Amino acid sequence: MNNNNVKIVEVNAENWYECCVLELSKEQTAFIEPNAISIAQSKFEPTLKPYAIYFEEKIVGFLMFNSVTEELGGYWVYRIMIDKHFQGKGIGKKATELMISEVAKLPNAKKIVVGYHPENKGAHRLYSSLGFIDNGDKFGKEMAVIKYINK
Repeated sequence: MNNNNVKIVEVNAENWYECCVLELSKEQTAFIEPNAISIAQSKFEPTLKPYAIYFEEKIVGFLMFNSVTEELGGYWVYRIMIDKHFQGKGIGKKATELMISEVAKLPNAKKIVVGYHPENKGAHRLYSSLGFIDNGDKFGKEMAVIKYINK
């Protein structure tokens, strides 16, 4: 796969609906809220930044992060998902790298934090491969891992 075919674009009037109809695999639905809920949440919490993930001009995923720092002094990733028909191709990893570049531009960006259910093996593999570190932080049932940004 050519990773240059992956891009992230802020959710807008043209692409929001396609984000809402993306599907997870059955095992993943227990771990992630529907994209429609995330997009609605971003309308009431304007610091949340939702993005469509494109692969070869087609919307294949969704991600959202907060543009203000929260717990652990980091910028939090709220969602990352890839449609079940496009998983396992490296698209999620490339999109996450693009998101890290966006977050790194924010004021005092030193850490990116993401929380996920400990049984979500796919999330664990993805974040480990991108240098997120598990310092043992827990929030409810979720573990939180941290990526330190070197400027």
